[in-house]
Amino acid sequence: MSIHKEQVKSALSYVMHPEFEKDLISLDLIQDLITQEKFVSFTLELPRKNDALAAHLKKACVAAIHKYVDSEAVMDITVGINISRQKELEGKEPEAPEQQAPQQNPVLSGVKHVIAVASGKGGVGKSTVAANLAVALSQAGAKVGLLDTDIYGPSVPTLFGVKERPNITTQKKLVPIYKHGVHLVSMGFLVDTDQAMVWRGPMVTSAVKQFMQEVEWGELDYLILDLPPGTGDIQLTIVQTVPLTGAVIVSTPQVVALDDVRKGVAMFQKVNVPVLGVIENMAYFTPEDMPEKKYYIFGKHGARKLAQKLEVPFLGEIPLREQIRETSDSGTPVVEASPTSVSAIGFKEIANRIHQSLAMLDQETGKSKKIEINIRP
Repeated sequence: MSIHKEQVKSALSYVMHPEFEKDLISLDLIQDLITQEKFVSFTLELPRKNDALAAHLKKACVAAIHKYVDSEAVMDITVGINISRQKELEGKEPEAPEQQAPQQNPVLSGVKHVIAVASGKGGVGKSTVAANLAVALSQAGAKVGLLDTDIYGPSVPTLFGVKERPNITTQKKLVPIYKHGVHLVSMGFLVDTDQAMVWRGPMVTSAVKQFMQEVEWGELDYLILDLPPGTGDIQLTIVQTVPLTGAVIVSTPQVVALDDVRKGVAMFQKVNVPVLGVIENMAYFTPEDMPEKKYYIFGKHGARKLAQKLEVPFLGEIPLREQIRETSDSGTPVVEASPTSVSAIGFKEIANRIHQSLAMLDQETGKSKKIEINIRP
């Protein structure tokens, strides 16, 4: 006999949360429940990372379903982290509008420029570019933050060699981890590296909003957003939530990547976000023992030519060098590890062009405003 959702919910109502002394159903900690024949899948949503508690609750859920529903049930239980639930579960209701201050600070009110680093497709080195641009801007004297918005595949922990968990303030806000001159936040700081984020779209966009609204960013000159590839929910959530100053598109020279650059540029233009320019990554290969040689493995000047065709700035090119891969894998961006290398100089030149573009944009448009959009299919 097939298992039904109501049977599962009834069984899980017998599983008590040891801290809040209520069952998991009453606390609304069971999300994305799916049943099919004897298969049961759901997400156990906790307000903070607690491996021991998660293991205890997962074991209790399995036992309850086997006892009250079907002893042959097969379960797939994923643990998710939703930091916004902490106050709610502790019984601290949010203040009513009339009790709040007359004027609320806007999202990221202490950040002067919010820059999205995007790509139309994966595998073009977008996260590596975002990390090195952030470090380069910091080395130039700016206060810089880097927000990894790729919930499914966060790269910042590896690129910066971060393994520790962030602290939380008394106001239940995350404190960014500071390394290589950059303030860092990533979902990878909150979950184990071997834990898959099996989340539906609404949970992902909710997490991105939390990283913007419930993080102690402080005063920053630049906040770099490392976007996931594509033009979907997360990108639209960001442009609806924060005052984006502009976007940078990363691509490799080959046609299959350039096709998606067009989509990325079109998306940001559609929602009125200025495209600061296109960066061509892996532009050419130069052997370490023959620095004067350039081999255009993926094609020559593809992103440069497309930028001209689309009438957006071309910010520069980054070579395909083993050194970039090695320093990224070791947790120190090449701009920090080898500041005088050809690769590092390329990143610094691009960072300087972005800085100049933003200075001109400020003069033309004034302070950035939150973007209101209405996307129709």
